[in-house]
Amino acid sequence: MAEVEITIGGRSFSVACQEGEEHYLQSAAKLLDREASTLVGQIGRLPEARMLLMAGLMLADRTAAFEEKANAAEEKLAAQEKLIEEMRTMPRPAPQRVEVPVIPPQITETLAELAARAEALAAQAEEKAG
Repeated sequence: MAEVEITIGGRSFSVACQEGEEHYLQSAAKLLDREASTLVGQIGRLPEARMLLMAGLMLADRTAAFEEKANAAEEKLAAQEKLIEEMRTMPRPAPQRVEVPVIPPQITETLAELAARAEALAAQAEEKAG
């Protein structure tokens, strides 16, 4: 077992942990120290047990808030995944049909004929006017 010296709220403690877990213990101790230091700064000197209890409760409160947020995010994610799966299983919409009008050749021929007549009439009108 490894021995780690940690400081919480200005007080030193010697704590045993498994080999290789020293880093995790020091990280946890820093979190607890941050809360304990806040308490000591606000209230002043506290008995060791009370300081550790209050700091632990503050961390537990923060952890509970994070857990609520994580649960809400997981629920939202599950709802989104369900919606995505529903959309994947939905039948694909029928392709949109677009109709393009086709002008019959008779109309084209008739319009060309009308244009030719209009030009002929215009030419006759110019001759009479001139």
